[in-house]
Amino acid sequence: MRILFMGTPDFAVPSLARLIDDGHEIVGVLTQPDKPQGRKMKLTPPPIKVLAQEHGLPVHQPQTLKDGAIADLLEQTQPELIVVVAYGKILPAYVLDFPPHGCINVHGSLLPRWRGAAPIQWSVIAGDKYAGVTTMQMAQGLDTGDMLLTYRTEIGARETAGELFDRLAQAGADLLHDTIEQLDQITPQPQEESAACYASMLDKDMARIDWSKSEREIDCLIRGLNPWPVALTELSGARMKVFAAEMESAKGRPGEVLEADAKKGLLVACGEGALRLTEIQMVGGKRMRAQDYLRGHAIEIGTVLGV
Repeated sequence: MRILFMGTPDFAVPSLARLIDDGHEIVGVLTQPDKPQGRKMKLTPPPIKVLAQEHGLPVHQPQTLKDGAIADLLEQTQPELIVVVAYGKILPAYVLDFPPHGCINVHGSLLPRWRGAAPIQWSVIAGDKYAGVTTMQMAQGLDTGDMLLTYRTEIGARETAGELFDRLAQAGADLLHDTIEQLDQITPQPQEESAACYASMLDKDMARIDWSKSEREIDCLIRGLNPWPVALTELSGARMKVFAAEMESAKGRPGEVLEADAKKGLLVACGEGALRLTEIQMVGGKRMRAQDYLRGHAIEIGTVLGV
C-alpha cells in the first residue's frame, strides 16, 4: 500500500520500521523540524527523520499543515493511506479527507482514556492498572476518532513510564501491522465520550513532590516522571531528583527523614506510609543509589524534605 507516514519521537520509530519491513511503499515521511537540544543547543533531527534517511525515504518537515501547506505534496505522492504516530500536529480536514483509506493514528493509551500528548506517563502517574495502544480512524478533534484495534497490558508494579513507553512502542507497531492487514474487515467503534480524559504535556512544575500525599501517589509520580522530567524534592535547600523508590509502612511527618545510613538507605515519611528512596541525584552531582550517596553525606534523622 502507498503510505504517507507522519511521526516524530522514539515512540514512532518501531511503527515506521514495521511498515518498511512489511514491504509497504512509503511515499514520504513528515516529521517535526529539527530542534536544538542539550547544553550546547545543537540542532538535532527527530528520531523518525534519522530512520527515514537511513532507508532513503523522502523527508518533509513543514512548520505547519494549515492553509493547504502540504496540498501539493499530497497530490504528488497520492497516498492510499496516511499513518500518524505521535506526529505532534493536528491534521486539517484537507489532509484527513485525501487518502481513500483515510488516516490511521497509533495512540499510546486505551482510548478514550488519556487522549492527548502524554498518555503513557499519565497512566503511570494516575496509578492505572492497565495501559495499552489503540489504533483509530482520525477525525477532526484531539484523539476523538472511531477505534479500530486495541492492545491491553498490565502496568508492572515497579515499571517506569520509560519502560512502559518502550513496551508500548513495539506493541503499537505490531497493532499497526494487524490493523492494516484487517482494515477491510474491522468495524470501527465510536469512543465513549463520558469515559474520556486528557493527558496534558508534562512540565517541570509538576515534578515537585508533595510529601503530604500517600506513598502510593508519590511512588506513581516518581515512576511516571522517569525518565523526564524526574520527580524533585529539596534537601536542606538543595534540589534532589528522585528516580526510584520503594513503598514501606513506616509513619512520620510528611517529608521527615526516618532513616539515613549507608546500610538502611534513605526512608522518608509521606502523608500515608513512607518511601525508601533508592536512586537519587543531587544538584550538580551524579545519579546514584541513595545508599552510595549516604556513604559520603550525612543526613540527620528528623530532617524534613520539601520545597
